[in-house]
Amino acid sequence: MIDVTVNGMKKQFQEGTTVAAMLKSEGFTGGRVAVEINLDIVPQRMFEERELTSGDRIEIVSFVGGG
Repeated sequence: MIDVTVNGMKKQFQEGTTVAAMLKSEGFTGGRVAVEINLDIVPQRMFEERELTSGDRIEIVSFVGGG
């Protein structure tokens, strides 16, 4: 298991967990999501490839329509 921080909360994931898998497990299923890891924006095209590493600080922002 690896330890990461997601939106200020300590979380554990299996080694090899990708950004896409983490988003799914955290309930983010829509496409309007921005992810920052260690102050770097992760492009959506990299979500399936970018693996989390122990100590990562992750911020997830979900965009919602409304008026």
